[in-house]
Amino acid sequence: MEIKVVNPQEVAITGNIKTVSDYLEIKGAISSLLKEGGKELAVKIPDSVSITSSVIGYFLKLIYQDGVKVTVLVGDQRLFKLLEDLRLSEAFCAGKL
Repeated sequence: MEIKVVNPQEVAITGNIKTVSDYLEIKGAISSLLKEGGKELAVKIPDSVSITSSVIGYFLKLIYQDGVKVTVLVGDQRLFKLLEDLRLSEAFCAGKL
């Protein structure tokens, strides 16, 4: 997995999101961006087929506790379907790349 900060309101995560260290890396990168007080974040996930529960929990914390509008854009239909099945599409403003 690799994280690229595209701009102060956008990150791109390539590769599969599957480990605790992936979560820690994602959390660290996003926390650094939001430290400046940003309230919107686009997360592009072009090729991961899964997302860990810790990353889901972190995104939910950002949305509901920190008031950040998180938009998750995915490239793989299986991950998009997972977000729908977990009823997270609306909370994550999920879309397809």
